[in-house]
Amino acid sequence: MEEKHTSGFVNIIGKPNVGKSTLMNALVGERMSIITNKPQTTRHRIFGIVSDDHYQVVFSDTPGYIENPSYKMQESMNDFVKTSFEDADMVLFIVEIEDEPVESHPLLEGMKKLKVPVFLVLNKTDTVEPDVVLERIAAWTKLFKFKEIVPISALQEKNTDKLFELILKYLPEGPVYFPKEQFTDRPERFFVSEIIREKILEQYHQEIPYSTEVMIESFEDTLTKSGEELARISALIFVNRKTQKSIIIGKGGSAIKKLGMESRKAIETFLERKVFLEMHVKVKEGWRDDDRLLKGFGYKG
Repeated sequence: MEEKHTSGFVNIIGKPNVGKSTLMNALVGERMSIITNKPQTTRHRIFGIVSDDHYQVVFSDTPGYIENPSYKMQESMNDFVKTSFEDADMVLFIVEIEDEPVESHPLLEGMKKLKVPVFLVLNKTDTVEPDVVLERIAAWTKLFKFKEIVPISALQEKNTDKLFELILKYLPEGPVYFPKEQFTDRPERFFVSEIIREKILEQYHQEIPYSTEVMIESFEDTLTKSGEELARISALIFVNRKTQKSIIIGKGGSAIKKLGMESRKAIETFLERKVFLEMHVKVKEGWRDDDRLLKGFGYKG
C-alpha cells in the first residue's frame, strides 16, 4: 500500500514586526526573508518550501497588516495579506507575547471566516515569566477558537520544532506543488534586491529606508580570468526626493560605497560565489503611488 502524501500552504500572518520572517527562516532553515528590527521590513509575499518524501509544506511569509495605509504600496501589501486568507490550508497567527489581546485586532475578523486550522503562535516568550504566557493564552482563547496554541521564541528557535510537528499533524493529503529540491518560489535576483534593501534599513535612519525601493537592472553569471564563477549585478535604488539621493550617496560617495561593500558581502554569502556589484540612485517622486512602477516592483499583478 502506497503511503499517502500530505501538502499544503501554511500562511504566516500578523501585525508588522512580530517576528513572521524570523519564524519562517526558523521553519524553512534558509535565509528566506530579510530581518531587521524595523517594522514593515517584508513588503512582498514570499514562499518557503520544506519537502520530504511524504510531505511538502509551503510556508508563506506576508507583510505585516497596516491598519491605515498611507500609499498604494501599503494597500498592495495589505492585499498580499488578504490573499493569504484565500489560499491557506493552515494559518499561523503570530503575536508578540506582550501584545494585549483585543477583539479589535485587524486580522481577527478575517480569521473568523476561515474553515482551515488556525494556530496561535505566541512569540518572544523567553522575555516574560511563565505565568504571563498562561495569562495571554487565556485571554486570546476568549477571542478566538484556535486549533493549537504554541508559545515560541522564533529568534532562539525555541519550540519551533514542536510547531513544525503540529503543522505536519494537520497537513491535508495533497500533491507535490513544487519540485522537491526547490526551497522558494522567488528567483535569485529577488533576494539580491531584498539583501540590498536590508542593508539600507540597517545603515540609514528616519524615513530613508521607507522611501527607497531596489530594482535589479541586470544580473549576469560570468567567469573570472582564473575560472571562478562571478555574478555581475547592477542595482538601481529609487528614492522619493533629491535630498534622499544625497543621503544615500553620502559625502564624496562614502555612504553608498559602504552600502555597496556590505551588500556585496551578504550577496556573496547568499549566492555562494563572487559578486561584482554596481549601484545607481534614481529620484522618482511619488513612486509609492505610481501604479506602473509598483507593478514593476512586483506589488501589483
